[in-house]
Amino acid sequence: MTYTITDRLKKTGFSMNPLSYVIERNQGKKNFNTLEYFNIWIIFDDLEMIVEGQSHNIKGISTVFIGPHKSISFGDCKGKEAYVFSFSSIFYEQCSTDSVFLNSALFFNYGREVLISPYTGDVPKDIMRYFLISRLQDFQKKDERLFISAAHNTIETIILDALLATNHEEIEKDEKLEYVSYVNRFRVMLQRDFKTQKKVSYYANALHITTRKLTSMTEFIAGKSAKEMIIDKLVNEFEKSVKYTTLTISEISYQLGFSDEANFTNFIKKHTGKKPTEFRSLVSCVFPFSI
Repeated sequence: MTYTITDRLKKTGFSMNPLSYVIERNQGKKNFNTLEYFNIWIIFDDLEMIVEGQSHNIKGISTVFIGPHKSISFGDCKGKEAYVFSFSSIFYEQCSTDSVFLNSALFFNYGREVLISPYTGDVPKDIMRYFLISRLQDFQKKDERLFISAAHNTIETIILDALLATNHEEIEKDEKLEYVSYVNRFRVMLQRDFKTQKKVSYYANALHITTRKLTSMTEFIAGKSAKEMIIDKLVNEFEKSVKYTTLTISEISYQLGFSDEANFTNFIKKHTGKKPTEFRSLVSCVFPFSI
């Protein structure tokens, strides 16, 4: 399935769309992939959502948090009201606290592909709709910079409300909670330092654990070794730069922290099977779908 990423999502790293519009843009199909984007769904009506093959019956007036690289589909959603906020880590991470929120158990959690947070206090639909949807739409019409600022603040509010409502007692009983904590902290550091630090030992030392321990944790939580996660990050950043910028391969190599373009070429070819120059020829106006 292919889809042209919305201009706003490409330009600013953020978009807000109703479910009906998303399905319409996807030629009526109800299955999607989040790619590298974070998704927060605002659900107004009872709705069946399938994430990574597991069905969830979402009650109305709820928020649903889904991390990057997840497959999503829906049951019968005709006439159902729901909105999705899609955003990149670059858009949201403006300070260290933002990184902690984004890499928290809301989006990356052991044993679950999705976190569902019902709104408490019997919030009326019209009040919730105004503060989370209509208000943003008004900002969008008025000024681009105000809209971006309001979007970030709205996402932060939704995240804080979910953290306040989440029952932490059940999570704390899980013997693997420590793994989740360490891997989330590793993700935060990797997002911050991947251009300059590419060795597992750097991150393990910063976390005060051994490289073997960090790898066992990432394999359990993410299904990948710590080294594979570092490699994936570099490859993903390279692919994004090729698709969405006009930087030369040499400039991308330097930007990603490689002092030798030849070493960078060998790295990309080893882990993708293609030379960096081959990626440019594959880029077209249609990209993999993102909501």
